[in-house]
Amino acid sequence: MSENNEYIPPKVWTWDSESGGKFASINRPIAGATHDKTLPIGEHPFQLYSLATPNGQKVSIMFEELLELGLTDAEYDAYLINIGEGDQFGSDFVDINPNSKIPALMDHSTTPPTRIFESGAILQYLGEKFDAFIPNDLKAKTECRNWLFWQMGSAPYLGGGFGHFYSYAPSKMQYPIDRFTMETKRQLDVLNRHLSDNEYMAGSEYSIADIAIWPWYGSLVLGDLYDAAEFLDVASYTHVVRWAKQIAARPGVKRGRRVNRTWGAEEDQLAERHSARDFE
Repeated sequence: MSENNEYIPPKVWTWDSESGGKFASINRPIAGATHDKTLPIGEHPFQLYSLATPNGQKVSIMFEELLELGLTDAEYDAYLINIGEGDQFGSDFVDINPNSKIPALMDHSTTPPTRIFESGAILQYLGEKFDAFIPNDLKAKTECRNWLFWQMGSAPYLGGGFGHFYSYAPSKMQYPIDRFTMETKRQLDVLNRHLSDNEYMAGSEYSIADIAIWPWYGSLVLGDLYDAAEFLDVASYTHVVRWAKQIAARPGVKRGRRVNRTWGAEEDQLAERHSARDFE
């Protein structure tokens, strides 16, 4: 450190396991399993291993939306992966997702079973398998994928950027907060301009693009993410707010956002999900 406390990077970076703030105990610069752990397998074709973060909510919402359509082959078991305790570094989980991130999914209806990781890939897999929530028209399908990939590329700035420095960093630092607030508001403006002329992200049809974007940006403007709604002046993004409320009212979304949730109001929590009766 210099006399004015400005950080001067070393010639070669080395890992300090004590730095990193709230998640220091589970962050590390290498991949792979840290311990042997067998994952449970339930009775349904699909086995979801996840946590109700925005990325985790995408997949549980997708399953509940499929079931809402009456597609009983989409029944699933959802098991909790506690990322704060390092469950994502267990041997069985790493076999499904070598990147050690939730959500991870196994499809046991195939021989051999199929692993799917990365939330966007899971949404596309389920949408194609059940022919649902992906438009059939090529133009609309392309628009759906445009916005799905927009979310995959943009949300790290919201979560790992704005969310980290605004909510989780060991201390508040103006430069990164200003930098990522500017980008988050720019992204909200992108969405607001698009939704001013479109009911849903792909046009008039609800799709996996909405399912991917809502847990991040819908939750943000509804005040459920980072407690930053006032700071970001989310009320000014009127079309995003309209879209967020419209999707939040869907029965499949109401159920899906609860799955693998262990915080907040008790009625919003459902640590594991094995049947529709679990929501009663």
